[in-house]
Formats: sequence, structure tokens, C-alpha cells
Amino acid sequence: MHSYEDRIRAVELYYLYGRKASVVVRELGYPSIKQLGRWVRIYEEKGDLPRELKPRERYSYAQKVAAVEHYLTHGGCLAFTCRAIGYPSSEVLKRWVIEIYPGRRPLIIRSNTNKCFSPDERTQAVRALCNRRGTALKVAQNIGVSVPVLYKWKKDLIDDEAYQSMRKRKSGSQDKNQDALLEEFARLKQQVHQLQLERDILTKANELIKKDMGISFQTLKNRDKTQVVDALKEIYPLAELLNALRLARSCYFYHKAKLRRHDKYAEIRVTMAKLFDGNYRCYGYRRLHAMLRKNNMHISEKVVRRLMAEEQLVVKRTGRRCYNAYCGEISPAPENLLARNFRSCRPNEKWLTDITEFQIPAGKVYLSPVIDCFDGKVVSWTIGTRPDAKLVNTMLDDAIDTLRENEKPVIHSDRGSHYRWPGWLDRINASGLIRSMSRKGCSSDNAACEGFFGRVKNEMYYGRNWAGATLENFMCFLDRYIRWFNEERIKISLGAMSPVKYRQHLRIST
Repeated sequence: MHSYEDRIRAVELYYLYGRKASVVVRELGYPSIKQLGRWVRIYEEKGDLPRELKPRERYSYAQKVAAVEHYLTHGGCLAFTCRAIGYPSSEVLKRWVIEIYPGRRPLIIRSNTNKCFSPDERTQAVRALCNRRGTALKVAQNIGVSVPVLYKWKKDLIDDEAYQSMRKRKSGSQDKNQDALLEEFARLKQQVHQLQLERDILTKANELIKKDMGISFQTLKNRDKTQVVDALKEIYPLAELLNALRLARSCYFYHKAKLRRHDKYAEIRVTMAKLFDGNYRCYGYRRLHAMLRKNNMHISEKVVRRLMAEEQLVVKRTGRRCYNAYCGEISPAPENLLARNFRSCRPNEKWLTDITEFQIPAGKVYLSPVIDCFDGKVVSWTIGTRPDAKLVNTMLDDAIDTLRENEKPVIHSDRGSHYRWPGWLDRINASGLIRSMSRKGCSSDNAACEGFFGRVKNEMYYGRNWAGATLENFMCFLDRYIRWFNEERIKISLGAMSPVKYRQHLRIST
């Protein structure tokens, strides 16, 4: 407590220093800024400070009355009242009872309360507890004790051998067995925790880094370990994760700072994704590399492959299936003039044709194209729902219309019946085309055309959901894809140009 002179001096210095409380406190060493403000406020209101400062009361009179009433109406237990209302202490509550009710002493219940009652009184209290119709609290209030003391009397007075045997302490051997079991339990719990940690690390590594579940921690790179630690550090302590992965703390923070750096390939990643999605998700790293160079983004093919793997730009592939539609010879077949030589020095020198099938939930669709060996351009094509003579004859008529006067290409096909019918033969003879056929049951003799079908199905057909597509919608989609194949789809063998642009480039150069 500060004296009256000290308080007056502090207030005078406050006004002398221009109401700067911090300067006064720093010079005098007392009081706190908040206390000085309270002294100044009292001085301004009353013109002086009181000679003696009375301590501020913590609880109001209403709170005191509420606490005392709760004490009197709930069994007269000081500790119970303090726990129930949250204030004050037992000594303070006893003082409040004497203050508010001067003629009434508070009932203080202690551990030796039973010494104030004779054995007969305790016996009567236990009988009243056993024969009660109300609650045990009412019995305890009538007697003037607490409920726990009342039940303690009951346990002491009732001589029950089973109850007494239950209260006997365990022997020393049982204590030792219990300690051993607790130690074993703690060891097993630690082992389960370690196994759970290892399982979570492997699972998270499989999600983030696409590693197998059976991989060893030693084969993970420090960069990969850092990613796993960052993903699990909200669940497990950092030191425990670093110890399990055998990763140095300095190495972890080094790779963490490195991961925060700016990605210099961020723009290229976005461009690659757009090019990949905009070209039927069929471009590999070579064609994506060529497209990026056209967009003035010069990076190596190895970087393109790595970025494609990180962005999961994967071209879908399906397994091959064996198929044989040979039904026997129906007429003499011409010789195999190409002999698997699908190279050509000029357009409209070697043509290839065949029929392929697309099966969707709505039905079957058939494609019959004519492929030019010079650049892989689709010269003409027909799409229908039946593999009949009209399908191939219409395709051949459209292909013949594209020829110039002196162009007589070799048209190569398999030994299917479509290419032996009179209508097909009449058109071949009228236009002067040269027929060539593959050997019996040998699809490799027409490998270039079969390769075109494989590219079409991998890029356009496989990996898509055709459940809601009608036959007309699918045929329009296939026609649109073939036009894109001719005009937009680039080929590395053509200098990263499409067949149409390649022919335009040749015309300009010549």
C-alpha cells in the first residue's frame, strides 16, 4: 500500500509533466499506469485523495446473499456450494454466513464429522438411509451431515464379508503382475503406433508421389520425403516423422524452402495441358515438344516428358486383340505389288484402303477410308452403319474424283469380298487404277492402313464414354476428327506439320 504523501506526489508529477503517466511511473518507480489513472480520477472528482484506501470488494452483496441461500438450501455443505456456484472459497463463504445471519453458525462438514455423533446416532442415521422413501440428500440434511459421510457410516456399520473381501488390498504378487501387464500394454501400444506411422507414410507416398505400397523408405528421395512429412506433420510430431524417414532436419528445411520457390515452368505447364486437351489427348512428348517450339517455348524433350508425367498428361492405350475375318477365296486375287513398301515420293502414287468397326452402346459404325502413302492423308472416307458395297464404292468414287488426268495410283487392300465385287472392279478398270492385295490372313501386308485405324481408335474412340451418344452423333464426331487429322494434326515425320499444310508447303517451295 502506498501512503497518502506518495499518492499526492504521483498526482502532482502527473500534472507537472503534462499528463504523461509513463514518465511519472518511470521516475518514481510506482505505481502502475492504470492505478495512477484511478488516483487522478478520484482527485479530479473529489479534489483530494482519501487518507486510507479501502480494498475493493470482489463480490457484490447480491452475490453474497445468493451463495449463502444456496448453502442453506442444499445441505449446508461449504465445499458443495463453492463447486456449484463457482465462488468463493470455503472460509469466505463461512464468513458470509456469519455476516448475513449473525445468530446462525455455518455447518462445516469435515472428514472427522462422525466423531461428533455417537454410535447410536450413526446407527439411526443408517437405518433412516436404508428405509428412506425420498432421496439420500434429504436424510443427510435432516441429520446435518453430507451424503458421502452418510454412506461412509453405512459401509462401516454393515458387516458384509463379501463387501469386506472386495475392499481388501491386492497382494504383492498381483501388483507385480499388474505392473508387468501395464509395461507390456505400453510396449504393444508403442509398437502399434509405429506400425500405423509407417502405414500412413506409405499411403501418403502412394498418393503424392505415386510410389508402390511395398517400397522401402531408403529408396525415396529427400524431396519426396519432404512432401510426405509436410502432408503428415499435422497428425504426427515433426521429430517422429523425420526419425521414421531417416531424414535430417537441415535437409528437410532445405528441400521445403526449395519447394516454395517459383516454378519457372508454370506457364509451360498450362500451355501443355491446353494443347493436350485440345488435340484429343493423343499427343505424346515429341508432338507436344514440336507444338511448344511453334509457340516460342524452347525446352528440351526430357523436360517435356518430365512435365507431362508430373501433370499426368498420359495418352491412353489399349491392348491388342486377335481378329481374323478370312472366309476363303471367292475369286482370283492380284499380286501384292507393294510388298510392305509403304513409302512414296509423290502424292497419289500408292493408296491403301480397308474397313474398321466402332462398337458403341447405340450400335455399330463402320469407317472405310483411302490413305495416301505419301504423307498419310485421308484422301476420301465414308462412314455408315452397314459394311456393304455401297460404303466402299462411294469411298472409291470420291477418291477417283480427286485424281488428275495422268495419275494412276496403286490401290492396295486386303482380300475382303468388298474389293472383289463387280461394282468395285468396274470402277477400278474404268479409272485405270492398279489393284494390289495382301496375302491370305496377313494383316501386316496392309500395316500402314491398320496403323491409321489404331491411331484413330486410340486418340478418338478409346477412353471416352459413349453411353449417351447416338449413331448420328458418333458419325459426326468421327467425321470431324478425320478432318482435324488432315488439316490440324501434326506429324513429326512431316516436320511438325499436318498433311494438308505439308502439301501446301511443298507447292510453295516448288
